[in-house]
Amino acid sequence: MLVKIIICVVAGLGAGLGTGFAGMSAAAVISPMLITFLDMDPYLAVGIALASDVLASAVSAYTYGKNKNLDIRNGLIMMAAVLCFTLVGSYVASIVPKTTMGNFSVFMTLLLGIKFIVKPVVAPKSRLEKATAAQRAIRSLICGSMVGFICGFIGAGGGMMMLLVLTSVLGYELKTAVGTSVFIMAATALTGSVSHFVIGGVPDITALIACVISTLVFALIASVIANKVSAKTLNRATGIVLVLLGASMIIVNKVK
Repeated sequence: MLVKIIICVVAGLGAGLGTGFAGMSAAAVISPMLITFLDMDPYLAVGIALASDVLASAVSAYTYGKNKNLDIRNGLIMMAAVLCFTLVGSYVASIVPKTTMGNFSVFMTLLLGIKFIVKPVVAPKSRLEKATAAQRAIRSLICGSMVGFICGFIGAGGGMMMLLVLTSVLGYELKTAVGTSVFIMAATALTGSVSHFVIGGVPDITALIACVISTLVFALIASVIANKVSAKTLNRATGIVLVLLGASMIIVNKVK
């Protein structure tokens, strides 16, 4: 029991920091740790990870929003597209041969971390500042559809895909990108966790409580710190967190 709680707290620590600093999905950290070290059923492990993501993402989004680092209007448009096209991607994945694309999100986490360390995103790009409200809405819809389909097809990488799209494609500066990402992830995680528990049954309650609480606490700490530091410092902190999480996930996958 003690070992289980320790593993869940450590998993929550990594997931919480990843969520608060980088808008990363808790599922990318918690589920592989629960599966590897507790030999938990993969479907229920993902359900626990998604449930942990709900409150952590919500409290992070609230913190970023309070500091005016959240684009709610375009975030809602992107959220709707992500939810719809995740279902489309899941259906397509069910009728085509299995692929090894799941590892893509792990390497993307590592590479994105290196990018933020080497080339910080400290201000909105000109294409975002010059875009009209209609152009931003259309871009959010298109990008949300792409992210949702990829997440549904691959089954992972939602937070990282959104962060990559928001900073590199849509042109957001990092704080607003993370705030908008966790805002979207709160809804997608809630939908995913409920469906997992309805289909897979009741999860390990001890692991669920430990993961939810630890992820929530560390996400809150990380989001408060992230909104107080300079953009360049946040880029470097985010980059370090992503590199460490990416490297740890590669190691965990090798252990499996």
